Amino acid sequence: MPGWAAVALIVVNLGLIFLLIAAPVGVRAISRTVRIAAPAGRVWEAIYPLGSEAGWSGEILSAEPDGNRPDQVQLVVDWDGRDGLPIRRLAALSEVSHGRSFAMRIVEDSSLDAGFWASFSEHIELQPEGDTTRLTIRQTDSYRGAAFLVFRYFALRRMMAKLKRWSETGHYRRGGVFEHPLTQVAMAAASILILWTLTGFTVGGLAFAVMLTIVVALHELGHMAAFRVTGHRRTRMIFIPLLGGIAIGGRPYDSHFEVAFVALMGAGFSAFVVPPLMQAGALAVAGGNVHGGNFMAALVGCIALFNLANLVPVWKFDGGQVLRQICPPGLPLAISSFVLLGLFLAVGWLAGFPPAVVLTSGGVFAALSLMTSGNSVKPRDALTPIDMGGRLALAAALVAVTFIHGLGVIWAFNHLG
Repeated sequence: MPGWAAVALIVVNLGLIFLLIAAPVGVRAISRTVRIAAPAGRVWEAIYPLGSEAGWSGEILSAEPDGNRPDQVQLVVDWDGRDGLPIRRLAALSEVSHGRSFAMRIVEDSSLDAGFWASFSEHIELQPEGDTTRLTIRQTDSYRGAAFLVFRYFALRRMMAKLKRWSETGHYRRGGVFEHPLTQVAMAAASILILWTLTGFTVGGLAFAVMLTIVVALHELGHMAAFRVTGHRRTRMIFIPLLGGIAIGGRPYDSHFEVAFVALMGAGFSAFVVPPLMQAGALAVAGGNVHGGNFMAALVGCIALFNLANLVPVWKFDGGQVLRQICPPGLPLAISSFVLLGLFLAVGWLAGFPPAVVLTSGGVFAALSLMTSGNSVKPRDALTPIDMGGRLALAAALVAVTFIHGLGVIWAFNHLG
């Protein structure tokens, strides 16, 4: 990849990361309006938490008035909590005009800390228009980073489209277009095209783009496998062009060990393929197949460098996630973070990267850590603590995975050099 393309890719990624997870977006409201060819009474019974059709989508399993407060409703929703049981919420209703409008906010959540819902409110209004109904939903919340705001917008848009279809036809279909496998294949193809554009539409650039996309998929498969091992019934992978991918589990984390294990297995899963590929490259060179050896070196370098970068102790990166679970906060965590970052920079130096690039990389990762620190969703109850045996096992695994990918980077770049 040309130098300018690499710089452009880094700058774009840093800007996107800041915008998505760290930018001070503040209080924002999203609003959608849809016209439904159904009576207002039918729509009301579906959208009102205590309506006779509130379970139309299967999202609300049950809804009952709170015995102590007539303006509050106990909701059981179809999302698993840490214990594998459906999440329970207490919702407060206000400004109720039966059949026309109401407002709602979440008072308690069996899974999330109360601070998550502190600024959230929702206002629903129905307006009969002849044989149709105009439904307007407005959601207000405080956001840090635009990612969750964008997610909320599309989630609201999809929910209202499904409600319209159900109200008009009586049929409901789970899922959506975005998480469909074909959509994710298209997202991966878009990522390849964008990366290929940055490399000037060369044959080598196309090979690099395809290779990096496969590496991302392999990394996320490691996370998905870890989710399954720790008891998640549902997992899925979402491709995000330029930024990579996200593996999503089926419930919140239950323990510090689970958080660290899932985070580490992205790079850990890929570490299993690095030594065999290095051996295959060495055999190809020994047999006189220089091109095959170079291909293997490029593949190993791509896998190892991508995964090693994810192990850097940045707050939101896998390495930062692992260290925060196994190291006590304060001085031990700070020392461990600097040691791991130092190992990463040492690998870059041993691989032959210019000192300026190595130092700049250290500064970039330090900036990323500061940009993303402290921005996380807190559970209602503290995660299950990790014992000393678990800490030692995860620490040993982190060292082993870092060593394998570090060795892969050094071998690949020295071979290609």
